[in-house]
Order: sequence, then C-alpha cells, then structure tokens
Amino acid sequence: MTIESLLPLILFALVSTITPGGATTLATASGANFGFRRSIPVIGGFAFGLGSMAGAAAAGLGGVLMALPMLQIAMKTLGSLYLIWLAVRIGRSGQPRGAGQMARPTGFIAGVWMLWHNPKGWAMTMGAAASFAALADSPLTLAMLLGLTFCVMAALSLALWCALGQLFARLLNAPWQWRVLNLMLACLLVLSIIPMWRD
Repeated sequence: MTIESLLPLILFALVSTITPGGATTLATASGANFGFRRSIPVIGGFAFGLGSMAGAAAAGLGGVLMALPMLQIAMKTLGSLYLIWLAVRIGRSGQPRGAGQMARPTGFIAGVWMLWHNPKGWAMTMGAAASFAALADSPLTLAMLLGLTFCVMAALSLALWCALGQLFARLLNAPWQWRVLNLMLACLLVLSIIPMWRD
C-alpha cells in the first residue's frame, strides 16, 4: 500500500470532516467559549467517535444499523434532541467568564455519542467502506485503515474549527458580540439537524 493509493481516502476523509456540520459548529463554539486546551476532550471524542464509526462500518455493523428503520428513527430522534439541547446551551451562553456562560465544555463521551447517533455519519462511513474496500485484503484491515484515517482527519479538521473559535474569542470584546456569535452558532447547530432527516 502506497501513499498514492491512500491519497483518495485521505482526501475523502478530510473533505467529509472539514465541511460545516454539527461537530464543526460545536468545536467552534467550544473554542470560542473555553479555549483550545479545554476543548481537546470534545475534539478527541468527535475524532474517536468518527474513527470508531468508520471502523465499525467497514467491519459490517453499519449495514446492520442501516437495515433497521426503527433504530434509525430512534437514533435520529435522540440525536436531534441532544443537538437541540446543546444549541440552547450555546445560545444562552454569554461572554466567557460571564454570568451566562456554559458551566463546562462538552466532554469526550458526549462527543463520541454525538457521532455514533448520526445515521448520516453511518451512511457516509459505509460509503467510504464500500468505495475503498480494495485498499485492504480483509474487513479487519479495512476497519483499522478507515478508523485511523477518519480519526486523524477529524482531529485535524476539528482542531482548525476550534482554533477559529478561539480567534473569535480574541476578536470579540463586547457582550453583544458574544450574544450574536453564540446565537449564530446555536442556529447553525439546529440547522445541522435538517440533513439528518432527509432520506
């Protein structure tokens, strides 16, 4: 296996993880409100969640989950409610260290859970498993390859979004600016739910 053969997978994982969505919005909000260092657990949770999802999809679990429509509906419902709850927390927060600030950053487990509930994430990782199956000679090897690639690319992409959020924190001085940013991030998070319900 050469880097040339892996490049399409790496690019696919990079594009899939750097485009705006729920995880990127939360990474940006966490960077703005808590800074990069305190956001590392949620970034790690997102990256591990997506990597483990890609590995599980390559190993066959994704097909089982996608074949059960009731499980998909339950995942969508729970995931949507969780994202709305997070959006409310973000939208109600104020300037960091202010009275209305979120109590603490989202943690590792919440990041993993958010990724694993998303049926669109399963569809994307299953598509990657099908598209790049020729890169490996066994499902286990493919699972490790996809899991590692998606984990690393997600960590890099989300770190960039978190750094962007931290940059916002340096540029915004007035409480009204923070209210506007937090409301915009909350709205983007709610809007990120819509593609999950399109079939």
